[in-house]
Amino acid sequence: MQMLTPHCGIERDSRGVVRLTICKAGPLNILGSEAIRAVREGLEALAPDRQIRALILAGESPKSMIGGADIKEMARLDQKSAEKFITGLRDLCEAVRTFPAPVIARMPGWCLGGGLEVAAACDFRIAGYDAKFGMPEVRVGIPSVIHAAVLPRLIGWGRARWLIMTAETIDAATALAWGLVDVVAPEGGLDEAVEKVIDALLKAGPEALRAQKALLRQWEELPLTESINLSVGTFGRSFLTDEPTRLMQAFIDRKR
Repeated sequence: MQMLTPHCGIERDSRGVVRLTICKAGPLNILGSEAIRAVREGLEALAPDRQIRALILAGESPKSMIGGADIKEMARLDQKSAEKFITGLRDLCEAVRTFPAPVIARMPGWCLGGGLEVAAACDFRIAGYDAKFGMPEVRVGIPSVIHAAVLPRLIGWGRARWLIMTAETIDAATALAWGLVDVVAPEGGLDEAVEKVIDALLKAGPEALRAQKALLRQWEELPLTESINLSVGTFGRSFLTDEPTRLMQAFIDRKR
């Protein structure tokens, strides 16, 4: 594993799939300011690499991808330092959300608070059979903020309100039923489930997939008519590459 930063290691295969492992963050992969900054810097270093077809976000600990933000550090904050801390976590989530290639969250075990916000910023969430999810911030005297704002778009206002305001933990089956995760893997099958998503993504044109991700991100924020009209130019620009001609011809040839 190549270490990009003290808390960020990567492994790259011949297909252009990169696994980014969050390292040295304890048995539950809890992120303090130093780890948050280091992982963001790793993502930002990888983002310009157009050879990356997909990114897997994983934790070194088998117990979680990111268990949450460091409550021991947060307990010492005042208003100014609290805003600095949460800005750092926001910037990490944005580095995930705006990463040009698809990002897959590999999620065993616990995923709470800031960890769930990072996961919500990913494109796909693949959970272990024993995964647990929650937003416990209100129980320790703070609101859920930053990328908790993504949750109503994923699971609807009612379920997001329940998760954020009751601070109750839900299991993997409930998370799947709510649409919080895309797949729940059987015991011992988490990496296989992640690989199935990778296989599907690798069948797509890499430039088309990057364009599609960028469009989806814009669709989240733009009015419908503007979203529709914006897509026209994106469609046209796809023909500046050889992907449409090459992949459409391959499709036609298979049908003969």
